[in-house]
Amino acid sequence: MKFSGELTVKAPRAEVYKAVRDARFFASCVEGVRDLAETAPDTYAAVFETKVAYMKFSFKVTVQVVRAEEPRQIEAKVEGTPLGVVGRLTATSVTTLSEDGDSTRIAYDVDAALTGKLGSLGQPVLRAKSKEMERQFAARLAAAFAPPAAP
Repeated sequence: MKFSGELTVKAPRAEVYKAVRDARFFASCVEGVRDLAETAPDTYAAVFETKVAYMKFSFKVTVQVVRAEEPRQIEAKVEGTPLGVVGRLTATSVTTLSEDGDSTRIAYDVDAALTGKLGSLGQPVLRAKSKEMERQFAARLAAAFAPPAAP
């Protein structure tokens, strides 16, 4: 199953790249991520909790940055095992940053495979969830780069 999308952040590409490359900052923009720990250089473990349709899932995930070309592109592999449910999540994500005037355009492509109960939900439900997560991520990322409010 493939997901892709684009969002724009009003900030220079080098700053956005640095922020997105920072695992703690990135995780703070994704709702449901907790207990993030670096287990090796460019490899992280965390717990990810989300609700899909009427079911709540918790995953133990490992994220490995397999390629980072500053300030243009980041490729990561994600593997996860849902807690309490049989199944598996594997994904490859490629994030490309490009300049757009004084803003940065972030394009992403995710190729994900889900097995078990989560995989049985079907693509339309999972696509809707991915779009909801994209909106939340974009809002948090934009807020991080918003100028401070005037007193």
